[in-house]
Amino acid sequence: MTKLSPNTIGIIAMLFSSMGFIFNDALIKLAAEQLPQGEAIFLRGAFGITFMTLAAWYTGALANMRQVIRPSVGLRVLGETVATVFYLAALFRSPIAVNTAILQVLPLLVTAGSAIFLHEVVGWRRWTAIAVGFCGVLLIVRPGLEGFTIWSLSALLGVFFMALRDLSTRRIPAHVPTFSVALASITGTTLAIGALMKPFEVWIMPDLVTLAYLAGAALFILVGFVSVIIAMRTGEISVVAPFRYSIVLWAILLGIVIWGEYPDPATLAGITIIIGTGIYTFVRERKARAQAARG
Repeated sequence: MTKLSPNTIGIIAMLFSSMGFIFNDALIKLAAEQLPQGEAIFLRGAFGITFMTLAAWYTGALANMRQVIRPSVGLRVLGETVATVFYLAALFRSPIAVNTAILQVLPLLVTAGSAIFLHEVVGWRRWTAIAVGFCGVLLIVRPGLEGFTIWSLSALLGVFFMALRDLSTRRIPAHVPTFSVALASITGTTLAIGALMKPFEVWIMPDLVTLAYLAGAALFILVGFVSVIIAMRTGEISVVAPFRYSIVLWAILLGIVIWGEYPDPATLAGITIIIGTGIYTFVRERKARAQAARG
């Protein structure tokens, strides 16, 4: 059996991460139809902490939680927490198309950060693939200038902290368990959301269906957390980053299945571009690996 390269593992992990995050978004959106948004996010986090603690215990990571006491993990938790606060504040108060467009700046920021701060070599082909993929995303979301407000700046600030989260993940030593890092991240985010939003909302008792949505969202966000940590720690960032765009494809699929929203021709063109750049990046990585093997 052919052994998968670190970049291939990172790409697969990033695809799973995008799937986990968007399924979480869909379920938390359904739950937020019945609950205040802050309460929904906090309860999802409570479920997530419970599930992640069990996973960390099962894998032995819970016994090694002291290993997360280091600056790189602290920076990651800070980035995750602040990104959640600012990005969700924008998402709750402005058009989702604008926020989705802003979120797609993340692969560009992370790739630039990897070149500047981590000294990763990023060739023109990778930069081109990321930029073309971003154009595909813009075709799908098509944001208008009238949608950009102070909340758009809040979303952008959140994206900058997401980049901090991802770049600091790269600095975490390999011996620190992934589940320990994920548990620290979701705990910090949940406590921050609870402290910031509870005083401004009247919380209500959720019904069983809503609790099921929240539990499902927690499971999927854990898939997102764990997978993105694996992706950032395993593959080259400039190779892995473009596969974040796959979250848009999942969003369209869920829109069709759950809300009956079908893509128009421009959206289909954007999908084609995103898939094409993903295939190009993957093929390019395999070719580079083969050339390196031949010496």
